[in-house]
Amino acid sequence: MEKFAWMNLLYDFYGQLLTEHQKIFIELYYSQNLSLGEIAREFDVTRQAVHDTIKRASQLLEEYEDKLGLVEKFLIERNKLIEAGSLLDEYTATGEAGKVLRAREILNEILELTFSPD
Repeated sequence: MEKFAWMNLLYDFYGQLLTEHQKIFIELYYSQNLSLGEIAREFDVTRQAVHDTIKRASQLLEEYEDKLGLVEKFLIERNKLIEAGSLLDEYTATGEAGKVLRAREILNEILELTFSPD
């Protein structure tokens, strides 16, 4: 996955665990695509300060994912839902009952992932 998309996804899940400055800098850099220099000028800090803040916040987001794995779980569930939707579309087109049974299995797998104790 592309770095900016990955960081935005991590931010969506764990952003509330960052400080206000970290949140603002991450949003401006990864979501609004501002440069380090633009952020530095806007907040009257050095470019290095912005870089260090973004780097530390990015590391924290990665650490949260390593420990909690919420994004990985989300992506697995999303892919399974896409597969189930495709199977249901195929069933609609072909009437092949096996597609519905496989879609049901996938949905059960997602429910197990969602409600299983880790």
